[in-house]
Amino acid sequence: MVNTIFNETKTYKLSEINHIIGGILNTEEDIVVKRIAPPGLADEETLALAISEEEITNIASSRARAAVVPLGVSIENKSTIEVERPKLAMMKLLHLFYIPVDAQPGIHEKAFVDPDAKLGENVSIGANVYISRGVAIGNNTKILPNTYVGKFTEIGVNCLIHPGVNIGDNARIGNNVIINQGASIGADGFSFVTENPGTIETAKQQGKVEGDFSRQKIFKIPSLGSVTIGDDVEIGANACIDSGTVENTTIGQGTKIDDLVMIGHNCKIGENCLIVSQVGISGSVVIGDRVVLAGQAGVADHVSIGADSIVMAKTGVSKSFPGKSIIIGSPAVHRKEFVKQLKAQKDAVRLSDEIKALKKEIEELKNR
Repeated sequence: MVNTIFNETKTYKLSEINHIIGGILNTEEDIVVKRIAPPGLADEETLALAISEEEITNIASSRARAAVVPLGVSIENKSTIEVERPKLAMMKLLHLFYIPVDAQPGIHEKAFVDPDAKLGENVSIGANVYISRGVAIGNNTKILPNTYVGKFTEIGVNCLIHPGVNIGDNARIGNNVIINQGASIGADGFSFVTENPGTIETAKQQGKVEGDFSRQKIFKIPSLGSVTIGDDVEIGANACIDSGTVENTTIGQGTKIDDLVMIGHNCKIGENCLIVSQVGISGSVVIGDRVVLAGQAGVADHVSIGADSIVMAKTGVSKSFPGKSIIIGSPAVHRKEFVKQLKAQKDAVRLSDEIKALKKEIEELKNR
């Protein structure tokens, strides 16, 4: 028996699965399957996912009797479901077999819910959860153990808040939002000011650091705003979204944020964006709809990135870019410019080698 985290309480015929994922079924027998797995972990009751070239190669020796494969792939002596977009089919299958979070409706005896809070129907509040005064929670929302929800926060319907999440005061969280373990929503923004121009201001104005800053004192700017999160947003584990200074930091509906992402105060993130792990976004940044920020990219404060842009991994964005830009490098440039720079570097190396060779020839001619 293969180890699995999927729901084995249901079984499905291949024809039923094919109807759900919309593929082309090739079989002489409508096999019943209990789970899905890669070919190497599959047994006779498993539907194998043969999506990559390596998995397609391995399926022939697998114990699985059936497999999901890309269009045009046939496996001898195996039933197959051919699909145009294998990853999309896998998503549908995972939803089919996935085990829901074990959280029964009701308030755990070790939770605290302020009498002034308003809870919808079928809400689940886990152990050691703290719900502050004025909080409103929509129907069917699940808040798992060790979570804090600040005062006057609103959480929509069908949300899932995983263990250890901290949500500050006055946050607005839409419907169908998932917040994963350890995330921080609505912490005070990293915003400070000095009485006189400090090193950073001096460097920006003069291009150098001059003067005596030994008596400089840093004053904190408190956050009066909070965070607004749209519908269908997912926030990864240990991600941090800071409160706005006066108005709310906002995350547009459908946006997906990976683990360990930092979004600073006053940011406006558009709809259906993908923000990958370890991205850092400074304060007051505006990100358009459907922007992709790849891993470890960094965005400087008060920068805007237009809709449908792609920011490549480890890019340092220090200026604004229009929509549909492909951005790469540090400091960031358009991809075409980056390719041009790489070509110039290669040409420079080639020219340097040619100059060295010519110098050598000249010295030899002089010696003659």
